[in-house]
Amino acid sequence: MEHPIGDIELPGLPLFRKGKVRDVFEVGDKLLIVATDRISAFDWVLPSLIPYKGKVLTQLSKFWFDFVGLVVPNHLLATETKDFPPVLAPFADRLAKRSMLVKRTKVIPVECVVRGYISGSGWKEYQATGKVCGIKLPKGLQESSQIAEPIFTPSTKAEKGHDVNISFKDVQKEIGRELAEKVRETSLELYRKAAFHAVSKGIIIADTKFEFGLDGGDLVLIDEVFTPDSSRFWPLALYEPGRSQLSLDKQFVRDYLETTTWDKASPPPGLPGEIVAKTSQKYLEIYRALTGLDDIA
Repeated sequence: MEHPIGDIELPGLPLFRKGKVRDVFEVGDKLLIVATDRISAFDWVLPSLIPYKGKVLTQLSKFWFDFVGLVVPNHLLATETKDFPPVLAPFADRLAKRSMLVKRTKVIPVECVVRGYISGSGWKEYQATGKVCGIKLPKGLQESSQIAEPIFTPSTKAEKGHDVNISFKDVQKEIGRELAEKVRETSLELYRKAAFHAVSKGIIIADTKFEFGLDGGDLVLIDEVFTPDSSRFWPLALYEPGRSQLSLDKQFVRDYLETTTWDKASPPPGLPGEIVAKTSQKYLEIYRALTGLDDIA
């Protein structure tokens, strides 16, 4: 098993942004997004690292950016270190398979969530109100039920704390009616295309979230796409509505943390070795299942 990477330092390159999982550096007029092996849950970055995680996030995003390229352009310029600017050459070993050189875009301040199944915060909201983000759903749905047609359920894009579900009217107020319509339709089309592919590989994409930016006036898909950090993946063969599902994503770690005494208000505990190993295995398993590739290491 490889030695996981927690923090990335690239001396001489300005740090543009440090996220929970990704560190972003300025490279001239472009950005370098480096996915570390950090993992977050319940708005905390855990002290444990997950081997191969950053590589899975990057390589899976690369696969999907290509797969959905006809639906919407994306910000990706290069993922191979040999194609990076010479200034990055000294760091090639550290950056290999876990970094993306991308265009800068004007980020749209909305988390674009699409749900094909009802789970997580959507299930809680439905139980309380019969709606999700203002969208009324049929009565009698069970936990993990498939929704007749996928729904667009946006949320705020919180730098700290929880994202908060909002209505489509809120999105229209935030970014304008025309762009809101385009973002919604693009998100739904992306989900439908990927979900069809995933089912053919024995995987359900229950829900996912996208981020978009503007490159000039053009809508561009950015950040990550259909990864275990941004999506719920369920094995089709084990799917059964009426309960929570076995997950091939970050939910496994959340479920473990729910069994501990951690109060979610103080620094989180480290993960036991077996949970780290199992999480790493799940990330690699979903990568192989969806891409048919086995070349992460």
